[in-house]
Amino acid sequence: MTIKEAQQAVDQWIKTYGVRYFSELTNMAVLTEEVGELARVMARKYGDQSFKPGEKENLGEEMADVLWVLLCLANQTGVDLTEELKKSIEKKTKRDAERHKNNSKLTK
Repeated sequence: MTIKEAQQAVDQWIKTYGVRYFSELTNMAVLTEEVGELARVMARKYGDQSFKPGEKENLGEEMADVLWVLLCLANQTGVDLTEELKKSIEKKTKRDAERHKNNSKLTK
């Protein structure tokens, strides 16, 4: 599935099952909540915290939830994430072409 197809699939789901998009501000709050849930799993899996009884190591599920809400926000604000990601890669390539190669923190 491409990013464009993912945006279309989310839009179709919203129109079929979701009644309508939540407001942009609500979706921004939901995105923040989902990122927090992802951070919780990361802290337990890769950090110093341990999983509580009954918690799942559902890293992929939490990442997908973040992506879902981001796709919703892109759809409702008219952002083509495919094009924006291409621009972001180009920008980072120009800006950071040598930066990371010359970072002694990364090459140790």
